[in-house]
Amino acid sequence: MNMEAEIFNIISSGGDAKAIAYDALQFAYEGKFDIAEKRFHEAQSALTLAHNTQTKLIQKELNHEDMKISLLMVHAQDHLMTAISEISLIEQMIKMLKRIDALENK
Repeated sequence: MNMEAEIFNIISSGGDAKAIAYDALQFAYEGKFDIAEKRFHEAQSALTLAHNTQTKLIQKELNHEDMKISLLMVHAQDHLMTAISEISLIEQMIKMLKRIDALENK
C-alpha cells in the first residue's frame, strides 16, 4: 500500500465531500430541496470514501503494521474531522431551511 496515496485519498475525498455539501446548502437556500438532497447524499458518499480509507489505516496500525505518522497524515485527519463536523452542521441547516420553507408556504 502506498501510504501517501492513501493519505491524499483522505484529503481529496474529505475536501470533495465538504464542497459538495456546501453546494447542497446553496441549493437549499434557493428552495431547490430535491437537488439539495441529491447533492447532500453525494457529499455523504464522498465522506464515506475518506472514512473507509481512514478505517483501513487504523486497522493496519491495530495489526501492528509499520505506520509512520507524518505531518501529512495529521493534516488528513484534521481535514476529515472538519469535513465530518461541517457536513453534520450543513445537514441540520438544510433541515431548518426545509422547515422554514414549509411554514412560509402554509
